Amino acid sequence: MSSTAHGARARARLEVTAAIKEAARSQLAAEGAAKLSLRAVARELGMASSAMYRYFPSRDDLLTALIIDAYDSLGDAVEAAHDVVVGTAPARRWTAVCEGARGWALGHPHEYALIYGSPVPGYSAPETTVPAAARVGFLLRDVLRDAQRDSALVKPPLPAGLRPEAERMAADLAPDLPPEVVAAMVAAWAELYGLIGFEVFGQFHRVVEDRETFFRHAVGRLAHSVGLPASA
Repeated sequence: MSSTAHGARARARLEVTAAIKEAARSQLAAEGAAKLSLRAVARELGMASSAMYRYFPSRDDLLTALIIDAYDSLGDAVEAAHDVVVGTAPARRWTAVCEGARGWALGHPHEYALIYGSPVPGYSAPETTVPAAARVGFLLRDVLRDAQRDSALVKPPLPAGLRPEAERMAADLAPDLPPEVVAAMVAAWAELYGLIGFEVFGQFHRVVEDRETFFRHAVGRLAHSVGLPASA
């Protein structure tokens, strides 16, 4: 087969794969991840079910592709938000990362629900999703590393009973950061997505009206909790 023909087939496969994923995202928006069906996607595209399986052998393979795409889309948005404030104080960079995550989630609520909503029954995400899923957390970690390098990081308090677990997390996630900071970072990471999830899923309705101001205040408190002084 000529290189031209091979290239045309590769492009055609990419186009069909993209169309399948776009149709699947539409199904996610309409039905939710638990009801994602290869057959339904095939019907929407006018494809035979047997043809669909040449691109995604199972529903779980399609879900995994959508999950990785969502995490990477989130990671791209957050890194772009951070790039705007590179060189500023660590607390400002931390806030930019958090605001970038919120902005993406509000613009992509169904994809946010896919990666941070209810687990899909019968589906277990494979290890291949981890690098994309870790991008936001790693960027927050890098902000803390830079703050420590510049002596702008204050170790938060750590209960004695939590120290063994904090030391284990530090060894796994950031051996160059104090365990006190790593434990606080993991808590802040979870709290960040709790804040975003409450807004995306409507739990702030009739509770918080000025949500942007509230969010900025909350992530400022998270920055302080991990050891970033407001004046750093």
